[in-house]
Amino acid sequence: MVQQGSSPEISVVVPLLNEEENIEPLYQALRETLEGLDMGYEIVFVDDGSTDNSYEILERLHAEDREHVRVIQFRRNFGKTAALASGFNRSRGEVIVTLDADLQDDPGEIPKLLGPLEEGYDLVSAWRRYRKDPLSKTLPSRIFNGVVCALTGVKLHDLNSGFKAYRREVAQGVKIYGELHRFIPVLAHWRGYRVGEVEVVHHPRRYGRSKYGLSRLNRGFVDFLVVLFLTYYLRRPLQLFGAIGALLFTAGFAIGLYLTVLWFFGQGIGWRPLLFAGILAMIVGVQLISIGLLGEMIRNFAYQPEEEYSIRRVLD
Repeated sequence: MVQQGSSPEISVVVPLLNEEENIEPLYQALRETLEGLDMGYEIVFVDDGSTDNSYEILERLHAEDREHVRVIQFRRNFGKTAALASGFNRSRGEVIVTLDADLQDDPGEIPKLLGPLEEGYDLVSAWRRYRKDPLSKTLPSRIFNGVVCALTGVKLHDLNSGFKAYRREVAQGVKIYGELHRFIPVLAHWRGYRVGEVEVVHHPRRYGRSKYGLSRLNRGFVDFLVVLFLTYYLRRPLQLFGAIGALLFTAGFAIGLYLTVLWFFGQGIGWRPLLFAGILAMIVGVQLISIGLLGEMIRNFAYQPEEEYSIRRVLD
């Protein structure tokens, strides 16, 4: 068992918001599982601005078990991504496990997630194959998973699962902000880490209510566009903006050339909507190309060689 002040081998990060009825049962289940692993451990609860008695319960658990329980309290609700980022930054284990505090993820399944890490994987995600949630949550999630996996090449069934195990280098190496926690496997895959999944059991929610509604679909779509840009064009912005700009400029130029020929044959073009469309296309095209060039200049200025690759090991 880890001694006070030493570094634990495994950290469990639990982001939560208004889960007062679930915290203590979750803590007991986590402790039972982690004690059975015969590994030094810590449980890092991140209170994301709860307005119920969640923090008071966490404060009591910390007082009773200072060796294993750590608590981070936000001043207000900043979102799950911020909670995970804070937990990653303050955890000390070489392996980091994340799970939600709603008791739908079973702490007893943690050993399943740790197995593939020992086989060489860097991130292991839980696949809630038989998910105990209403159709209003599972159907959009399946569509989301299918689209994201098809466009990014990450072969996972359940990107949305908050139940994951990471090597420390993954949690420290993947930058997350906004609502990018849903795309951690994609960002990790892009960095060259080995990403896998295991099937786990999933339980219906017993206490409290879900914090996620249909509004997250809009945020998820916008964040997905961000992820696509970060993974494909962050290192080559001119290829995106330049290609679109060149296409628009070429279309506008072709329109202008066509109207010029008509003018030579005596046809009036001064008030044709097509003229304005062609001029607008050329202007926007030049602007997009300029944005791409500016992006390349900024990238060149901020270039850091160590951010261009991810090293697994070095033999000297």
